[in-house]
Amino acid sequence: MQSIDILILSNGPGELTTWVRPVVQAIRQRLGQDRQQVRISLVLSPCPNASGQEVAIAQAYPEIDRVQAAQDFFPFLIWGKTSERWDWRDRGVVLFLGGDQLFPVIIGKRLGYRTVIYGEWETRWHAWIDRFGVMKPEMIDRVAPKYVHKFQVVGDLMAEAGAQASDPEKAEAQDLIGLLPGSKPAKLAQGVPLCLAIAHHLHRACPQTRFVIPVAPTLDLATLAKFADPTQNPISSAFGSPAAELVLSPQPYLKTSEGLQIDLYMVSPAYDLLNQCRFCITTIGANTAELGALGIPMIVLMPTQQIDAMRAWDGLPGLLVNLPGMGTIFALLINRWYHSGYQRKPRLLAWPNIWAGEAIVPELLGHLQPQQVADLAIDWLHHPEKLEQIRDKLRHVRGTTGAAQNLARLVEETLQVEASA
Repeated sequence: MQSIDILILSNGPGELTTWVRPVVQAIRQRLGQDRQQVRISLVLSPCPNASGQEVAIAQAYPEIDRVQAAQDFFPFLIWGKTSERWDWRDRGVVLFLGGDQLFPVIIGKRLGYRTVIYGEWETRWHAWIDRFGVMKPEMIDRVAPKYVHKFQVVGDLMAEAGAQASDPEKAEAQDLIGLLPGSKPAKLAQGVPLCLAIAHHLHRACPQTRFVIPVAPTLDLATLAKFADPTQNPISSAFGSPAAELVLSPQPYLKTSEGLQIDLYMVSPAYDLLNQCRFCITTIGANTAELGALGIPMIVLMPTQQIDAMRAWDGLPGLLVNLPGMGTIFALLINRWYHSGYQRKPRLLAWPNIWAGEAIVPELLGHLQPQQVADLAIDWLHHPEKLEQIRDKLRHVRGTTGAAQNLARLVEETLQVEASA
C-alpha cells in the first residue's frame, strides 16, 4: 500500500468533539495504526466560537499526527504553506468536518488530493468536490441529477455520542443533575451564577438532589470559580446567586455560601457521567446535541440579562456583535429584534428540537429567574414519567449510530478510486 495523507479541515470545539473525534477513531480502525502508511493531519480554520484550546484538544486525540492552529490557516489557504512547513505525500484525501465548504475545493486542488465533504444540513460546490457523505436522504433530493452519484447517506455524526457511552442504571435515589453553564466567558458570566442559583432553589425543595458540572476541556477551574464569585462577576446579582468558592481536595468542587456542594468532573468526554444524570440544565450549543444523542432530558437556558452573551453566538449575529466599536449597538438591536421575534414565533434552537421539528425539551429565553427554572425541574422530579417520555422521544430522533464508520468507509473508497485512476 502506498503511503497516504488524510488532511482533515475543521474549526470549532463542537466539531472537534462531536465530528472529528469519532471520525479519526473510525479511520484508524479501518485503515490501521501504521503512521508510515496513513498519516492524519488536522488544519483548523477560524471560528467565532473558538476557545483558543482547540489545538490542545486535538493533540489529545492519539489518532491525529499533526495539528495546525486556526491563526495559521489563511497563509496555508492562500500560499499552501503550513506554519511548520509540513511535507505532503503524493496520495491523499481532504476531508471536510467543519468550516467553509469552499476550503476543501481550494486546498484539494493545490495538493492534488481528492475531496470528501460531510454535509449535515447543506452541501455546496458539487462540481468540484469528489464525494459527499450526508446526514439524511432528503439532502440528495436537492442535488442536480448529474451530481447524485457523488452522494452517499452516512448518517448523523452527532448520534455517535450515544454509541460511545455506556448505559449504567440510573441511581433514582440520589437524583444526580448535570449543570452545563458553558465554556466561554460570554456564556459563563450568566451560566455559572444562574446554574448555582437554580441548584440552590432545587436542593432546598428536594434535598436528595446532587449536582455536577462536567468541566469543558477548554476551561480551567480557576476561571470557572471566578464566575461563581460575585465580587468578580457582577452579573451574579441579577440572579440572586449564592457565592461559591473552589475546593480542590480531595476532588474539586464548588461550595456555596449556603453549604451546597457542586462536584466538578474533569474527564472529557463526560458521557458516562452524563448518562447517570436524571436530567441536565444547560446553555444553548453543541452540548445539546451530545445530550440529545445520549437520550438525556434537558432544560435549555438562554438568559438575556447580559447582552455580551450574544458574543458567543454562531453565524452573522455573532460576527456583528463582535465588531470593534459597533458591536454593543448591534448586540442591543439584535437582542431586541430576536427576543420580540421569538415571542411571536418561537424558533427551535436546541439540536434535539431541530432534529425533531418540535420542542421535545424546553427552551427558556429571556430574563430568566432561577426559581422559574427550578420549579420546572422540581416538577420533573415529582413526575418521573415526564422524564421518561422525553427520553423516549430523544432516543427516537437521535438516529442510528454508525455515521463515523460510514464516513471512514467513504474516505477509503475515495482513496481506492484515486489509486485505480
